[in-house]
Amino acid sequence: MAEQRRPRFEVLEVAGPSMVPTLLHGDRLVVRYGAAVRPGDVVVLRHPFQQDLLVVKRAVERRPGGWWVLGDNPYNESGDSTDYGAVPEELVLATAVLRFRPRPADQSSLRARLSWAVSALRPLRADASASSRLRAR
Repeated sequence: MAEQRRPRFEVLEVAGPSMVPTLLHGDRLVVRYGAAVRPGDVVVLRHPFQQDLLVVKRAVERRPGGWWVLGDNPYNESGDSTDYGAVPEELVLATAVLRFRPRPADQSSLRARLSWAVSALRPLRADASASSRLRAR
């Protein structure tokens, strides 16, 4: 009987504004390598032209040649499929399952800490409405 490999998880840090408001600069993502990608998933991929660079985007739809990916921030012009086309499936490495927002050092009041605690941890599930909204762009 073949041994089944368990999914590999890793924590990555988000850099840049391309996924605002879903993800902010400095957020941490728990990602799962090898997970099936569905439209609306937040994914980690190798940049098609700079494969040493990892990128976080939303998988909008599967097209000939791979996944069409876009950032959630319509005002940010960081690279996505509008620049480099569909991303080959082998470059889509992982899906994000959880977002953790670190507590800012300047939050000293109880109210600020409670507000952070309520919003710091959020599961990331496939968002079909985001996929439809982004597809319309």
